[in-house]
Amino acid sequence: MIYQPPRPKIPECSWQRPLGLGWDNPYTVRYPSNLDDGPWHGMPLGGFGAGCIGRSPRGDFNLWHLDGGEHIFKSLPACQFSVFEQPEHSLAQAYALCTQPPEDGKLGSWEWYPTQGKSEENSSEVSGHYYALYPRSWFTYQNVFQTELTCEQFSPIWAGCYQESSYPVAVFEWTAHNPTDTPITVSIMLTWQNMVGWFTNGIKNPEVRVRDDGSPVYEYQPRWGDSTGNLNQWIVDHYRVGFVLDRVRLGDDIKEGEGQLCLATVTNPSMEVFYHGRWNPVGDGAEVWDTFATDGSLVDHQDETPAAPGEQIACAIAIRFTLRPGKTRKIPFILAWDFPVTEFKLGINYYRRYTDFFGRNGNNGWPMVRTALKHHDLWREQIESWQEPILNQEDLPNWFKMALFNELYLLTDGGTLWTAATELDPIGQFGVLECLDYRWYESLDVRLYGSFALAMLWPKLDKAVLEAFARAIPTSDETLRIIGYNQAQAVRKIADATPHDLGAPNEHPWQQTNYTSYQDCNQWKDLASDFVLQVYRDFVFYSATDIEFLWECWSSIVKALAYLKRFDQDGDGIPENYGAPDQTFDDWRLQGVSAYCGGLWLAALESAIAIGEILTKNYPPTSPFVEVPELDSIQDTIDCYRQWLAQAMPIYQEKLWNGQYYQLDSESGSDVVMADQLCGQFYAQLLGLPDIVPPECTLSALKTVYDACFLKFHQGQLGAVNGVRPDGTPEDPDATHPMEVWTGINFGLAAFLIQQGMKDEALRITEAVVRQVYDHGLQFRTPEAITAAGTFRASHYLRAMGIWAVYLILKDNTK
Repeated sequence: MIYQPPRPKIPECSWQRPLGLGWDNPYTVRYPSNLDDGPWHGMPLGGFGAGCIGRSPRGDFNLWHLDGGEHIFKSLPACQFSVFEQPEHSLAQAYALCTQPPEDGKLGSWEWYPTQGKSEENSSEVSGHYYALYPRSWFTYQNVFQTELTCEQFSPIWAGCYQESSYPVAVFEWTAHNPTDTPITVSIMLTWQNMVGWFTNGIKNPEVRVRDDGSPVYEYQPRWGDSTGNLNQWIVDHYRVGFVLDRVRLGDDIKEGEGQLCLATVTNPSMEVFYHGRWNPVGDGAEVWDTFATDGSLVDHQDETPAAPGEQIACAIAIRFTLRPGKTRKIPFILAWDFPVTEFKLGINYYRRYTDFFGRNGNNGWPMVRTALKHHDLWREQIESWQEPILNQEDLPNWFKMALFNELYLLTDGGTLWTAATELDPIGQFGVLECLDYRWYESLDVRLYGSFALAMLWPKLDKAVLEAFARAIPTSDETLRIIGYNQAQAVRKIADATPHDLGAPNEHPWQQTNYTSYQDCNQWKDLASDFVLQVYRDFVFYSATDIEFLWECWSSIVKALAYLKRFDQDGDGIPENYGAPDQTFDDWRLQGVSAYCGGLWLAALESAIAIGEILTKNYPPTSPFVEVPELDSIQDTIDCYRQWLAQAMPIYQEKLWNGQYYQLDSESGSDVVMADQLCGQFYAQLLGLPDIVPPECTLSALKTVYDACFLKFHQGQLGAVNGVRPDGTPEDPDATHPMEVWTGINFGLAAFLIQQGMKDEALRITEAVVRQVYDHGLQFRTPEAITAAGTFRASHYLRAMGIWAVYLILKDNTK
């Protein structure tokens, strides 16, 4: 019996959409200055911090995050798969597998894949579907070719993997099945434009300006289209064949944007391989299409001549084979890129994490290809082994499983940085942008919910982020800046203030923090608490034996809480909010003791006490990187925190509890029901700490939030709005943050509801938000906020990965 490779099994919970089907009314951006690339987004390909490439549900490659922290959304038609088919005794047909021809007329000789079936009996049938379940996605093609074709795409990403998850590799495994009683000849072609050298900022010292929404931005001009000196080399390596796309380099030192792109496949005596090493991707494309559309072949042309100024070059590789009736064949194609350097401001360079395994000279594209061709089946098995326990949980609805995995897309496409390892950072340094509009790394308030995914699946990376914050807290930066919100001057970073973020791609991330200047984050009342809670969370759940992690953070915990306590002007044990937006809802004024910041403060004190007690039992530290305090000083600090806590808890209850829910704050007089009013209680309960408020008050407040913010806000169709009156009406219809539905806040609220035994309500809120994202063209660019007007703000947002908090609580509650 001849071995028949299995047909792809696409999980039924995958997000799916007919190929090329547009959206009637996709969400549009709320503010003109914010990014809105439109709805044609698909799952990104590539490892963490390696740069990524995206391919949309119409089949085009259109997302290019190959320069660390930078965003390019632009379709390149020459980067494409195409298929030729000729059944025996029948006419041939060939299509480039994108449903959208180039709008500028390039590649005019090519035929583009239809969105509807071709035969009369199937003319109303769609021509295929796109499916996605990160890190895998699939294209299926029906009703056009007689061959049943599927292309599965993935990169080697799975939980707990700190090597392969960094690889800049994409696997495209084609499965071709002949369901007819006639032999069919099939040829699959991959074409690719040589883009080496494009992905670096042509402006080496870009000017920072303040955008109309008060956020700092800088100009980014990639060297898009600058292909001078690019060349394509055809490689035959035993059964492996493909191209190395390179560039003439002026020196031995590798610079940002320099390196290689590689595409490859395998061949054997039952298949024919064809290639074309140099053709014009901005012409009509006849050089490759005329022969390919005729019989599935190419002219086998080699030419390594470097591109002249203004010239564009591309390459093509095709595999042709004949399928007998009933037979199935699998063909892998590999795409790899080796751009080892990320440059921030001029002269600040880091090697990417994958260079720890492949080297740093920018010549390792082909070794990556060889690795992928050898191991891609094992990689897929690892992904399946990670996902299957969740996919097999019958009590989880399919829409939830779909969103749970797909929201991880941001770890690949969120401008992600992951540096090579050092003695101080043995796993490297890591960072994900808050979003593409607010382009700074690991905003601490946002990751209070948004980091659950990283902490649960790659806890060493989450710890690396928190260690970077611990190092940053004692530092200062006396640079004066204009604050976008009120045009006041403020120092960038005060010593012992917890920074808002770990910096931006145009400066020096991890070293220069507090990049955002919309608000003066030195005045924020939630950041220090957020830091302490995340440190203790990571210890409790994922590293309970890693006492050194707590030691590395302890000194900064003490400094951060002492700094925050300075804002307790009346000495009641709770820092006050001052009326300016001074917390994560940074357009929302809070005055006096606030439910949100006050609750986080109480939970943070409990966490700090717990951490201190652990350290006293494990004294002294052994790490050479730790500042060693006196044992008595640790005990004195714990005693101080207990005193603050004992003083503050009754004040919090007395000033904010109104018999039904916790008021927004103690001094504004607002009767708004804040959706996230008890985040502190959620964290306290999550970490096994004493309640900061009575359980009956927690339940009453949550029921009020569910009724006012969710059920009474557009009949529960959008999700829970941030803040409305108890009857569901707005306090101020023109307010920004109170009248937005924040995706990540909703997921945090849902986790809290499950914690309190309100699972049905939690899933209803979660589903409403998921439907808004995945039914309205926001997939793989999940925003921070959506509105009842069908608009969104801040796409590719970090906080939305908080859906993993929902899964964490669901999992714990079913044990």
